[in-house]
Amino acid sequence: MTMSTHRAPSWRRAATAVSALALALGAVTAATPAAAAATPPDATATPATATNATVSAGWNDYSCKPSAAHPRPVVLVHGTLGNSVDNWLALAPYLIARGYCVFSLDYGQLPGVPLFHGLGPIDKSAEQLSAYVDRVLAATGAEKADLVGHSQGGMMPRYYLKFLGGAAKVNALVGIAPDNHGTDVNGLTRLVDQIPGAKKYLESQAPGLSDQIVGSDFLNRLNEGGDTVPGVRYTVIATKYDEVVTPYKSQFLNGPNVRNVLVQDLCPTDFAEHLVIGLADRVAFHEAANALDPAHATPTTCSSR
Repeated sequence: MTMSTHRAPSWRRAATAVSALALALGAVTAATPAAAAATPPDATATPATATNATVSAGWNDYSCKPSAAHPRPVVLVHGTLGNSVDNWLALAPYLIARGYCVFSLDYGQLPGVPLFHGLGPIDKSAEQLSAYVDRVLAATGAEKADLVGHSQGGMMPRYYLKFLGGAAKVNALVGIAPDNHGTDVNGLTRLVDQIPGAKKYLESQAPGLSDQIVGSDFLNRLNEGGDTVPGVRYTVIATKYDEVVTPYKSQFLNGPNVRNVLVQDLCPTDFAEHLVIGLADRVAFHEAANALDPAHATPTTCSSR
């Protein structure tokens, strides 16, 4: 048997494992007709280029001025393989109906990969978030913003807060199913180290995925010295049925001004997993609204709407 016949099966196994890992880490959202119909606004876009789809739906409207009741704009940060439209088709209208100015960005784009974002190096994605928050604050005249993110979008902003000056511009970070301490995807990430070439392949093709694996250099730097920074309120909303960010308790943060919430403690019959908790779960949405306005928080129950 030649050398090439030995290598081919290894590379096939590596490709299969990496593909499975990418699907697991990126099980956030899929393209929908709404996203296909319009190009979502990216982090470098000017207010005038915000999509008609989102402006007509009430978010990414740069003429929106925060009210006295809700004086800070809310910036929504999508998850891996998500985008600024699809990840927020339910939560954005939910917050708009409650009187918030709501904005969303695309980040972590790879060349030639439309709609599915959050795949680039996470430290660079945090730079995109930094520029976007500056743009939102300039447009709205607000001094600070609140951030709500799903999955990677709940973890990545912590880099912005810790290393890029974001703590001076952000009042609260709400993470829905965030991979704050990485994930082992129920052990699937171990395949990356066991299969020759898989780790380098993943790092080169989708660094935003490898950065989220437990023990990555990115996560070690992010969490060194503590999970939080002074001046920011943190809320983590998790589900015990999360199959992507595992174990689910790794999502929780330690530090002052932290509230960790398990949706099943509020509604035992909530069976939302990683995808649903960010896209459609009204228990999680209600808790996010409470986190944005704790002075007027109301009890979250199974009947929350």
